[in-house]
Amino acid sequence: MARLLCLFAFLLLALPAAAQDRKEVDVALVLAIDISGSIDPDEARLQRQGYVEAFRDPVIVKAILSGNHGRIAVAYFEWSDSWVQKLLVDWTLLDSEAAILAFTNRLTQAPISIARRTSISGAIRYAIPLFDRAPYETERKVLDISGDGSNNDGGLVTDLRHDALKERIMINGLPIMNDRPNPYGFPSETDLDRYYLHCVIGGPRSFVEVAVNFEDFPRAVRKKLLQEVADVGPRPDFDVDDLGVPVSPTGRDGVQLAQATPRRTSGAPEDYTRFVRPEYELGCDVGERRSREFWQRRFGVTPD
Repeated sequence: MARLLCLFAFLLLALPAAAQDRKEVDVALVLAIDISGSIDPDEARLQRQGYVEAFRDPVIVKAILSGNHGRIAVAYFEWSDSWVQKLLVDWTLLDSEAAILAFTNRLTQAPISIARRTSISGAIRYAIPLFDRAPYETERKVLDISGDGSNNDGGLVTDLRHDALKERIMINGLPIMNDRPNPYGFPSETDLDRYYLHCVIGGPRSFVEVAVNFEDFPRAVRKKLLQEVADVGPRPDFDVDDLGVPVSPTGRDGVQLAQATPRRTSGAPEDYTRFVRPEYELGCDVGERRSREFWQRRFGVTPD
């Protein structure tokens, strides 16, 4: 009996210690990058290099290390088809300049790969359990999705978005306005920014940051990361000029499209599912419909 009491006392003491091992971070950030067939290897490298340069930028390094806890947690994966996701960097604590540099070095060393279809819903489905097993404590979970096309594979993107929002995961988007047809001849999507705004992002202070083309991606990702790390979202008083972040050369940037929501300070936890845009006028299944129509018209078949 005495041994059981000692064991019970030991467990009571050990539980708080285990909880303390889970460091608090200012944000748990998952970066999800499109490598579908509409993106060629050079464009894939531009995306990868855009993140490397952004995380090495002194302004962003300072923002990461200047939060309440002075650290964030990051995971980085690339996605394409519904069940094709490649985790390049698992959860990593960025709590020093050396840790940030090591993270970017791992990105530069990872091989570039390209797949076929575009499944934003698959990327969201993959990210939800990734957050569940994050070895850190945080009040902010952010999924950051970038891509150059609408969902055309897997489940409906709004269904998976709802699942993520129920878990209090905020989703931000970085659509790349690619103005050329993809290698299969599928036309470019000139409304991709609005698709991301209505069908992909969600949660309080969620926003879309638009890259007007792949060459504009480094600017867009730098600005987006800074807003996420600093937790300013799409606030109208966020002066990017003061932080040395250039605006889009066309003026068509994410802050203009973002969903501005007042910060909640007390009361019951926010229901993230309420923070979505109204239904898209073209329908959030527009990518699936366009894909079926294209394959039927060109090849006489519909994709699997």
